[in-house]
Amino acid sequence: MEKSKKAFGLWSAVFLGIGSMVGAGIFVLLGEAGAIAGNLVWVSFIFGGVIALLSGYSLAKLASAYPSRGGIVEYLVQCYGEGVFSGSLSVLFYLSAMVAIAMVAKTFGTYSSMMIVGVNTPLWANSFAIGILIIFMFINLAGSSLIAKSENVIVIIKLSIIVLFTIVVFFYIKPELLSLKDAPPVLNVFSSIALTFFAFEGFRVITNTAEDMENPSKTMLKAMMIAILLVMALYVAVTFAVFGNLPLPEIIKAQDYALAEAAKPAFGQVGFTIMAIAALISTASSINANLYAVTNVTYQMAKNGELPKVYQRNIWHSSEGLIVSTAILICFVLFFNLTEIAAIGSISILFIHALVHIGHFLKIHETKASKILVSLAILTIAIAIVLALSYTSKHIPNVGYFIAGGFVLAFLIEIGLRVVTKRVITPQTKIGFIEKIEDEVKNFIGEKK
Repeated sequence: MEKSKKAFGLWSAVFLGIGSMVGAGIFVLLGEAGAIAGNLVWVSFIFGGVIALLSGYSLAKLASAYPSRGGIVEYLVQCYGEGVFSGSLSVLFYLSAMVAIAMVAKTFGTYSSMMIVGVNTPLWANSFAIGILIIFMFINLAGSSLIAKSENVIVIIKLSIIVLFTIVVFFYIKPELLSLKDAPPVLNVFSSIALTFFAFEGFRVITNTAEDMENPSKTMLKAMMIAILLVMALYVAVTFAVFGNLPLPEIIKAQDYALAEAAKPAFGQVGFTIMAIAALISTASSINANLYAVTNVTYQMAKNGELPKVYQRNIWHSSEGLIVSTAILICFVLFFNLTEIAAIGSISILFIHALVHIGHFLKIHETKASKILVSLAILTIAIAIVLALSYTSKHIPNVGYFIAGGFVLAFLIEIGLRVVTKRVITPQTKIGFIEKIEDEVKNFIGEKK
């Protein structure tokens, strides 16, 4: 019997990773990080990329050893076993993913407000953000594959616009704006690394392709490194283009839409509009893809006993969990501003990555990973967390309480669910799990095609 061809090769996985990373993050996090690190934010993006490379190495080794669509959730259970700790971290990862989607929705709302109304007010921005969430909830409930099929086209469009913008704007750079004499304190650069790492965070989706990848033990790591390095080069180039064209006070004033504002010196209002449209396309596709992904992940988590059964009950062509997730997202949009969401999301994701890599040491004899590189991943993430918390404690004091509250809430949810449902968490790559969901996997691949 002839072996069926796998869906992902090296470059298709690289393309997926680039598409996941170069999304809404660069449209908003560039301004947010720039408000902290000033014209040295390009250094912060390099450090964020280095942390992403180290983290990507660790995740690639885990993905090769435990190929699963569950990704980070699967690695937590594999590394820490079937217990309250791994279950709580899985819930925390879900909540962190919700924060990340909320940030994308807020970005969509900000750019929509600027384009349609002409001003960026919380009322209009939140209205547009909630509106797009509800639209994509219904699209996903309907099971429409139209937008899913157009993801590759959308990635090409947004990358083309960003690359063209960067090349043209380079000819308008004013060297004095990049001068070191106007640079902020060096500590500020390091304090912004959590945000710049967040702009790379989409690299983890490459690990979800392990089941459908040709020779993942070799291809996974190559795809991860190539994707992150290419995105790092793009981010640094974009940073020079933006900070070489706009004075820092203007960037801080327009930090929620800095990339579009930076197009004005070279292209005028037309440039602003084109970049804003690119942001809307990028954020809309990201919301759709992430809602689709989180629905599948939470559906599987519910089947494994990690979330309530509501997440696996079918409704129309999706699950009730999609409606629950959308309700949570609307709450995040209403009660947090963009700066708070970016800080909460970036630091929470760093915590998750750190705990995954610490757990990796418990299984390193199976993954055959380098202890030095995994140690460096943990160390660099720990430094970024400490510096980010130090900065936010002074400038956004409530963020620390929200992050601590998120940890407590995740543990309470996990313990509560165990008491009520008597659940037992099961790793996906054990007891024939893959065989049991073979038909679901085939259907999933068919929808993506």
